[in-house]
Amino acid sequence: MTLEERAADTVGPGQKQWYRVGAVAALSLGIGYIIIFPLYAYVGPPPSGSDAWFKYLPGKTTVWWVIVGISVFTDFLFVPLALALYLALKGRNRNAMLLAVAFVGLFVVLDLAVTWSHYASILTLYGKYSIATDDVQRGGFLAAANYGCAMLASRVEIVYAIVTLSFGILVIGFVIPGGVFNRIVRFR
Repeated sequence: MTLEERAADTVGPGQKQWYRVGAVAALSLGIGYIIIFPLYAYVGPPPSGSDAWFKYLPGKTTVWWVIVGISVFTDFLFVPLALALYLALKGRNRNAMLLAVAFVGLFVVLDLAVTWSHYASILTLYGKYSIATDDVQRGGFLAAANYGCAMLASRVEIVYAIVTLSFGILVIGFVIPGGVFNRIVRFR
C-alpha cells in the first residue's frame, strides 16, 4: 500500500463531505463564470466616470444587476472551495495552504466589500438618477456616483480583485503536484 492510498484511507466521512462541497462549489464557480462572460460581452466594457456610466447604463441595468448577483454568489463559493483544498493539501504543506486560504479569503472579503458594493452603488444611484425630477437631484446622484467610479478605476482595486486571488491560486498550484492530486496532475 502506497503512502497516497494510506492517506486516502484515513480521510474521514466529514472530510469527504467537505471534498464534495468543494467540488460542487468549484463546478458552480465555473458555471457562474460561463454565464457571466456572455453578459459582459452583451453590455460591453464599463466606462470610467459617473457621467460616462450614466450615459452607458440605459437598457443595461438589469444585465448589470445579474452580473453583480452572480459575481457575489461566486465570491461566496470560493470559501468552501478553499476549505476543501486546504483539507486535501494541508498534509503536503500546511503553512503554504494556510497562506493560500488566507489570500483567497482576503479576495472574497475585498471583492465583496470593494468591487461589487461599488458596482451596486453605481447601479442604485443610476436608478435614482433616472427617476429624479430636477437637475439638482440628478447632479447630486451623479456626484455621489463619482466615488464608486473612482474606486473601480483605481489601481488598488485591481490589486484587490486580481492579485490577491491570483496569489492564493499560485500558492495552491505549487502545493498540488505533491499532494493528494499527484496522480492527476503529474505527467508520466
